[in-house]
Amino acid sequence: MNTNNQVSEHAKALATLGASKGGKARAARLSKEERQVIARQAAETRWKREDEQKGISIPKATHIGDLSIGDLNIKCAVLEDGIRVLTRATFVKAIGRTGKAKGGRDYDDEFRTPVFLTAKNLRPFIPSGISENSSPIIFRLKGQRCIGYKAELLPQVCGVFLDAERAGVLTPNQLLIAEKCNILLRGFATVGIIALVDEVTGYQEVRDRQALERILERYIRGELGKWAKTFPDEFYREMFRLRGWQYSPLSVKRPQYIGHLTNDIVYARLAPGVLDELRKREPKDDSGRRKHKFFQWLTDDVGNPRLREHLVATLALMRVSNKWEDFSRMLQRAFPKLNTNLEFPINDLDNKLK
Repeated sequence: MNTNNQVSEHAKALATLGASKGGKARAARLSKEERQVIARQAAETRWKREDEQKGISIPKATHIGDLSIGDLNIKCAVLEDGIRVLTRATFVKAIGRTGKAKGGRDYDDEFRTPVFLTAKNLRPFIPSGISENSSPIIFRLKGQRCIGYKAELLPQVCGVFLDAERAGVLTPNQLLIAEKCNILLRGFATVGIIALVDEVTGYQEVRDRQALERILERYIRGELGKWAKTFPDEFYREMFRLRGWQYSPLSVKRPQYIGHLTNDIVYARLAPGVLDELRKREPKDDSGRRKHKFFQWLTDDVGNPRLREHLVATLALMRVSNKWEDFSRMLQRAFPKLNTNLEFPINDLDNKLK
């Protein structure tokens, strides 16, 4: 028998016993809240170490809140990379689905959409760009791992069900979802979905403190980017419908007045000073036209993602509007232009542009 080994084993046992007693004594002196903080920090440290070993990075929620629309409650958060998310469990309940989404059945491999959009009768109404927002996002919330969807996905899903309802193809169970979607879209009409998340999480105050120069630096790129289709055809189709104009999807030419409306509806509401800066970067030529599109000057990390978010929310407002005046009023309330009042005359937009 090796005496040294015996001593070593006894020493380990005594050390473990001492640590256990010391840990229990320390824990007894801590409050419940302090113990929870320590446990959460330990979990975050363990997960971070595991993620580093796997070569992945899970963002943390920096701002959280509850989004209430009628009797619906949706938990939302802003992540440290600025992405707004809605937790998957409350997302599913908000649109009238029961039970928790199953991780293994969340995707349709062909269409890359969540399970609640995989029904064959819905596929004709699913926009091509929905896959950008439908991928589940894993993030950390109060020391726990959560799964969520980008906030922009919710109005997109609502649009799919309402379009299908108009076409008369929904099943009785899907009609219940469409009813929930209609309630949600009308809630978004009061304040845009992104603005809602920012407000309830407190992120709005952080955003509003940013200086104009920094905003422009983040939104506007230093050199012209490549052209890529950004505005969906539906944006102009809905605009023409609300204006009472005939829409031709085969025509690529738009009246200059459409440009004025687009600037007022979209670019003037992205961030302070963005429209003015875009006009400087892309001036009109002698014929009164611009050589390039405004969105070609927007940055890939902030400007273009914010533009896509705004287009999704604006389309939601268009869909639930029967007249241009209704849309104009809801747009101004949801996305007011900088230094303008929330209320304005119904025909103010037309008066400014005539």
